[in-house]
Amino acid sequence: MVNKAYLREYDENSVKVAKTSYSCANISNKGFKNLGLIDFNMCQSLHQEEIMQLQRWEREFGLDRLKFTRQKVVTCALSAAAMLFTPELSDARISWIKHSVLAYVVDDFFDVGSSQQEQENLIHLLHKWDIDEGTKFCSKAVEIIFLVLRDTISESADMALKWQGRCVKAHLIQIWMDVLKTMGREAEWARDKVVPPMEEYMENGYVSFALGPIVLPTLYLVGPKLSEDIREAKEGKLNAVQFHIIHRGGIITEEDSIKELRKIIGENRKKLLGMILETKDSVVPRACKDLFWDMSKVLHLFYSRVDGFSSPNELVTAINEVMYMPIDCNEMKLEQS
Repeated sequence: MVNKAYLREYDENSVKVAKTSYSCANISNKGFKNLGLIDFNMCQSLHQEEIMQLQRWEREFGLDRLKFTRQKVVTCALSAAAMLFTPELSDARISWIKHSVLAYVVDDFFDVGSSQQEQENLIHLLHKWDIDEGTKFCSKAVEIIFLVLRDTISESADMALKWQGRCVKAHLIQIWMDVLKTMGREAEWARDKVVPPMEEYMENGYVSFALGPIVLPTLYLVGPKLSEDIREAKEGKLNAVQFHIIHRGGIITEEDSIKELRKIIGENRKKLLGMILETKDSVVPRACKDLFWDMSKVLHLFYSRVDGFSSPNELVTAINEVMYMPIDCNEMKLEQS
């Protein structure tokens, strides 16, 4: 959206002034604007093709038959396009979107779409990984989710092999195992009506938020080679605000709790930015750091006012602007080259 707005507002007659005024001798500002327009529309067309491919993937694996979950290919594609928009990062976008969709499917499965037996069955199957044809699934939902998880993890590992020159499948499996276990723990707390210590809840929630299986596989597909040393209350569930109130003995209001948590979030965003800008003794490539910072900004877009995934109408304008509405040459009043 920012790039599109900039193209609309770009002043073709502007001259950059530093120590001396500057303009390119070989191409005019109007030419730069034309190139920007062509680039935006080409990228948008590619993203639309990827969305159609991913919607077929949803149907082929039966994700559209899981009535308890949110179908979010287009919304997840928006989050990918916000950070990984160039054509050469298609593998990274596909991985990001698939793992994002599966994160929401699994979250809904543990929240509202499964029994304790089904949850334990899914965790067991992923831990076992290699299953034979006679394997019994607890339910059709478990079968669908396990098979699409296994296929997506294997596909991401194959793509990462091309970029990294080594197999990372074990790491990707472990990332998803950690997420399933933490989601299972939260489901257990909800069933037993248990309020764990705040520190335990936040430590568990750090993993169950499921940024791990979205961001970490994508890091393998953005360019730099990574050594093994550097990877690293709805539906009866309490949220961080409610936990904060409970652990303050109920003497703090919801409004004050939100203010305090926002302060904590702000402090941690500053720390994250500091880590990204740090160059001394840093072994993490800048492209990987930037991905984490961009993810922070995307989360702000999606969650600053409401849950953008649960309230998709809040994101309709952004989705249409970025994914479906090309820039009109007549609207931009550009000269044909």
